[in-house]
Amino acid sequence: MKNIQNSKKKGFFKKFFIKLCRKLGFEIIDQNTFEIVTIDKKINEELSVFGKNSINLPLGKVKVTRPVTSLDIIIRTCTSVNMLTQNKTRLFEKEKIEYTLRTIRSLLKSVKSSSQLNKIQINFKVIDHNSSRENLKKIDFIFKKFETSYDLINLDVSKFENEIEKANERGQKVTFNQISNMANINQSLIEAKNCKDLVYFVEDDYLHQRSSINEMVFTYERIASQINNELIICPTDYPYLYTKANVTQNFLGQNYHWRKVNETLCTFLTSKKIIEKYWDRYLSMCKKEHAPFEKPLHDIYEKELCISPIPSLAVHFTNINSIFGLSPNIDWERIWDENKE
Repeated sequence: MKNIQNSKKKGFFKKFFIKLCRKLGFEIIDQNTFEIVTIDKKINEELSVFGKNSINLPLGKVKVTRPVTSLDIIIRTCTSVNMLTQNKTRLFEKEKIEYTLRTIRSLLKSVKSSSQLNKIQINFKVIDHNSSRENLKKIDFIFKKFETSYDLINLDVSKFENEIEKANERGQKVTFNQISNMANINQSLIEAKNCKDLVYFVEDDYLHQRSSINEMVFTYERIASQINNELIICPTDYPYLYTKANVTQNFLGQNYHWRKVNETLCTFLTSKKIIEKYWDRYLSMCKKEHAPFEKPLHDIYEKELCISPIPSLAVHFTNINSIFGLSPNIDWERIWDENKE
């Protein structure tokens, strides 16, 4: 019996056909080998290319018309205050510095985990209020360990204090912790004006999945290109989002599903263009304590698209019973353990 062997060599007509498809922008998938022969990759590999295209099977390719050029990650830290507005303890009941260090570690791991992120400029800034010298040394040690430079800004609350109304929207006295928080947000907005493209504002108790930064940047390019507009990305699937039966929209990102949301807390990613467009609205959050505090953000989301991932890319490590805390269907203990020293 004649032995018939499968040959992986491409014939002349097949090679010609593949070149033609590449030129026309089509992709061909070999269902036997699971190979996309036009780009010489398997379907389970990372197929998208920063600044060029976003590929998600089986929907095909989205041409990126809104490429991301840079990302500034601005982390607001205050290790001397355990909880801003609550007397409750956080999950695991550790000192605040522990959550701050793990937050920073998770962000650095996420940035380092993707080779494609090397194609854009990523800058880190830490805006700190009242952390001890010892805790600042611990923060510095992590950045040095990851061989990543950063700028440290020691917040001067007095620069902003006179601009803040001393009674909140409920007629109550604004606490000093809240005043320092509003001053920190104000300083972070000022820093954002000096950025070039995307800005990620992060509070110091959000631990991130390894894929979070890669997913957010890829998704920003994909969806901004589809809607021909800027947007806001919230990395956290908050439990309070499930207490209301709101009508929403669904989007497909890089590897996650995303949905339109109308509310976030103060950890979110957006563009410098959005910040400048709604500057007065963002700044109003730094001058008056609204009810809820994030109301100016929610007003912006009535006009601009804001999306949140399902499942979550970052987990807010607050009290376990808080509706602003642990995201559903996430192994939060794994994320916590992965980011210890």
